[in-house]
Amino acid sequence: MKLVKASLAAALIGVSALGLVTAMPAPTQAQGAIPIDVWALRDVVNSVQISPDGKHLLVHKVESKEGDYILEIYRTDDLSKPLRRLNADPMEIITARWIGNDYIFGSAWQVKRKTVKGPEQDVRDFLAYSYNLSENQFNRVEGNFGIVNTLPNEPDHVLISTDSALPDPTGVDPLAAIRPRSYYKFNLKTGAKQLVLRAGGKIRSVDTWDNQGNPRFTQVQDTAAGKLISYYRKPGDGDWTKLQELDLNDPKNLYRVFAGFHGIAGFDPENPNIGYLIDNPNGEDKAGLYEFDFTTGKTGKKLFQAEDADVMGVQTHSIPGNDKLVAARYPGAKMERFWFDDEEKALYEALQQQIPYAHNIDIASRSLDGKSMIVANEGPHDPGSFWLVKDGKLAKLGSRNPLVNPEQLADVKYIRYPSRDGLTIPGYVTIPKGNPPFPLIVQHNGGPAVNGMVSYDEMGQMLATQGYMVFHPEIRISTGWGQKHFDAGYMQHGLAMQDDKDDGVKYLIEQGLADPNRVAFFGWSYGGYAALVATSRDEQLYQCSIAVAAVADAEKQYLGRRFPDLKAIDDWNRHRGGTTVNPIKEVGKVNIPLLMVHGDADRRVMYYHMKDYQKAFTEAGKKGEFITMEGADHFGYTLMFPHQQQLYTKMLDYLANDCGPGGL
Repeated sequence: MKLVKASLAAALIGVSALGLVTAMPAPTQAQGAIPIDVWALRDVVNSVQISPDGKHLLVHKVESKEGDYILEIYRTDDLSKPLRRLNADPMEIITARWIGNDYIFGSAWQVKRKTVKGPEQDVRDFLAYSYNLSENQFNRVEGNFGIVNTLPNEPDHVLISTDSALPDPTGVDPLAAIRPRSYYKFNLKTGAKQLVLRAGGKIRSVDTWDNQGNPRFTQVQDTAAGKLISYYRKPGDGDWTKLQELDLNDPKNLYRVFAGFHGIAGFDPENPNIGYLIDNPNGEDKAGLYEFDFTTGKTGKKLFQAEDADVMGVQTHSIPGNDKLVAARYPGAKMERFWFDDEEKALYEALQQQIPYAHNIDIASRSLDGKSMIVANEGPHDPGSFWLVKDGKLAKLGSRNPLVNPEQLADVKYIRYPSRDGLTIPGYVTIPKGNPPFPLIVQHNGGPAVNGMVSYDEMGQMLATQGYMVFHPEIRISTGWGQKHFDAGYMQHGLAMQDDKDDGVKYLIEQGLADPNRVAFFGWSYGGYAALVATSRDEQLYQCSIAVAAVADAEKQYLGRRFPDLKAIDDWNRHRGGTTVNPIKEVGKVNIPLLMVHGDADRRVMYYHMKDYQKAFTEAGKKGEFITMEGADHFGYTLMFPHQQQLYTKMLDYLANDCGPGGL
C-alpha cells in the first residue's frame, strides 16, 4: 500500500466542501433525463467517518468512472486539502474505519481469476490492513478478514474473523451456517494476529461477542442430531451453556435459521450479565426485544414488540464506547425506531428537520466528546449523503451519487395489500412523476428469505425517471414481517409466492395506479427465478420479463447444496430446487418475450443457469435475448461501471422497444 501522489481524475466537477468529485459522464439521453452513465457509477463517496478525538476525517471514495477506491484523510480544522491520500495498488481498498485516533482498519481485494469453479467461490483475493496515521505506515495480513469487535479497552487490537471482509448482502449464503470461522486478535501496530477461537466441532461460529472479547452467544446447526441449539456464556466463562434446542426437522423452526436476527443483540453496560434478546417466545408471531439474564439463563421482561413487524436489531448510543440501548429497529415505511432514550431521540429528530430529504438518518460516527459527528442519510430523494456536524453547524460533505438531482427522483409509497388467500402483503411502490395509470414493472430481488425494504433503490429510481412505476412486494417468506408471513411461503416457490406478486399487480390496477396493458416483470437472483416463472403463467399479466442472475435450473442448484440429514432444511432447499416450478422444465409454456442477463463469474447462481436455459429455450423454438456480462459476479457491490452501463442500457432499450407489442 502506498500514498497516492497525483489526482486520479482528469476532468472533475467539485460537489462538496471536501472536493469529493467524479468525472462527469457525457449525456447519453434526451435533455432533462438522467444519463445512463450517471446511474452506472459506483458509489462516488462510499463512506465518511470522524476519528474519536474529532480531529480527522476518513473519506472512502472513487474519482472516475472506472477508477479504484482510495482513502483520503483530512484535518477537521482544514478541509481545503487532504492530509493523506492512500491506495492499495494493485489491490483496491473496499472497507475502512477508524479504530481509535491513530489507526484505520479495513480490507482490500483484487480480481485474480476469470471464472468460479464451484458455488460460493470467489474470483478475488483479499487482505486485511491497518494504517497508522502518525507513522504513515501500513500493516497487512493476507486473507478474507473483517472486524467482529473493536475491543475498545485494547486500543492496539481488534477482534477479526475469517470470511467476513464483506458481509453477504442477502444473508442467504446456504453454506454460511456450516462453514467454520476462526477468530483472532489483530495487532494494529505490528500486523500480527493471535488465535482467540478456532470454531469447529459443535461451535462453527460465534454470533455475539462483548467488548472485552468474550464470546457470549451462538446458534449451532447440529446436523448429526438434527437440532438448532443456542448456547450462551457468562462474562469470562470458558464453557458454553445450552439455552434452547429446536428440532431442525420441524419447518416451524426454520424462521430462526433463515431470518438471521434472533439472538443476543447487545448487553447492558451497567450489568454485563444482562443482555438484550430478540426472540418470539411462546409461539408469538412477531419477534420482540427482551431482557436476558445470563446468570439464570432466563428471558426477562419484554422491552418492545411492534404490531406489524419483527424487531430486527437494536441501536446503541451514538458516542463510541457507550453501549447504552437507545432504540429498537423494525421495518415499516422505512427502518423505524422505538426509542428508549429521550436525548438520542431529540438529536435524531433535530437532524431529521435539518437535512434535506431526510429519510433513513444514521449517525455514522461521533467524537468521544459528542460535539462532532458524521451523519448519513439515504432515501427516495437521496442516493446517500454525508454531513459533518461540528461547532453546532451542519455541512454537506458528499454523496454516493452527486450527479443525481434529488428533484428528479420519485416518491416511494409503503402499502399493504391483500393476497388471494387473505394474507396481508407489505410492499413498496416507486411512483414516477405524472398522472396515473402508469406502465408498471414488478421488481423482485434476491433471497427470497430476506427483508427487501426500500430506502433508496437505484434500479427503481432509474426506471421511474423513464416513466415506469416500480412495485417491490414483500411476498410471503420475506423476513421481518413475522413468523406466519415467513411460514406461509414454505414449499410455495413459484406457487403462492408468485401469486403474491400477481395479486399486487391486480391491486395497483384496481387502485387506478397501473395500466393493465403495460406491465412487465424484472427480477434478480431469486427474483430472476420468479421472472422466468412469470413467463409461463396461465393467467398472463405481463408483456415481457427480464431475468438477471436467475436460478433457471432450480433442481440442479439444489443438488449442489443439499442437506440430506436435515429434512426440513433439505425440503426447503428442494422446493426452492424446483419440485414446485422449475423454469428450465417450463420453457415450452413461455408465452411472453424474455431478456436474460447473467455474469460469467457469478458465485451464488453460477453461469451454467443461463447457458443451460438458453439451450433448452432455443430447442423449444422460443425467441429471447441472452446477454453475458463478462467478469460480473452476483452482487451489486461487485459490479463495475461497464457492467452496470451494459445492463442498464440493454434493459431500457428492451423495455422501450421489445417488451410486447410496441414496447412498454
